[in-house]
Amino acid sequence: MSTTVYFTSNNIRIAALFFPPKNHVGGSRSPGIVVSHPGGGVKEQTASIYAQRLADQGFAALAFDAAYQGESEGTPRGLEDPAQRVEDIKCAVSYLTTRSEIDPERIAALGICASGGYVPYAAQTDVRIKAVGTVSAFDSGDAVRNGLDGKQTPEALQQMLAYSTAMRTAEANGAEPAYTEIIPPNREQGGEGYDYYLTPRGQHPRSTNKQLVRSLDRLVQFDAFRFMEMVAPRPVLMVAGTEAFSKHYSERAIELAKGTNNELFLIEGATHMSLYDQEEHVGPAVKKLVEFYNTALKV
Repeated sequence: MSTTVYFTSNNIRIAALFFPPKNHVGGSRSPGIVVSHPGGGVKEQTASIYAQRLADQGFAALAFDAAYQGESEGTPRGLEDPAQRVEDIKCAVSYLTTRSEIDPERIAALGICASGGYVPYAAQTDVRIKAVGTVSAFDSGDAVRNGLDGKQTPEALQQMLAYSTAMRTAEANGAEPAYTEIIPPNREQGGEGYDYYLTPRGQHPRSTNKQLVRSLDRLVQFDAFRFMEMVAPRPVLMVAGTEAFSKHYSERAIELAKGTNNELFLIEGATHMSLYDQEEHVGPAVKKLVEFYNTALKV
């Protein structure tokens, strides 16, 4: 059973769910894991699935809503700001250090989808994060710069930036913030994103499928794995599906990471989003993550 807690990030109130470790022994300090949700998601979706499963295995887990999203504060709503997302993760770590039942020397993080880019980036400079785990890692900056298929032209990128910055001008002159849909609202175009976010399978009222247009010029400069070598010697585990469109992001990150404590763990037949909630793939992912965190945090 989770409890709602709050912490601040750049003076923004962040809403989170704290999952206490199962069978916690009173007086002892538990390892803690920060769990960060996908872009466009909220803490109640896949982040809570993984947080609860980790808590069942003896870890304290904290799943939170990013600033400007979900139940967290911040306006305009729907802003996707990589710098803020990374700061949210670092502030979540800070929050765990304030809890008397958490061992501040045994804190790790788990990032899912876009947070599979934000968490490694945060860990590159926040050495309090003793181990980095990801599921279906996704580099949101690369996707904006180059397109999901890697074939976006420079001209298309310039048009996108012109649109994004034009919205800044419009807002400065009194216009309402402009939004774009994250997932196309039909199955044919939306694919597995539609099946998860826009059907009862994973739908949540605070996961609005809307992103502020002027998020684009913030996202475009973000390079999640540029300094992956800075995570070493701390260990990295990246879980991905063999059928995931995003698998190449995990492959690239592991290639860029230095040291010998890094692993890419592929789950046969899994797609990007089957790892969000489908037991046949979540089960093996959790099993591997638990083994990883047990070793890294010396549980």
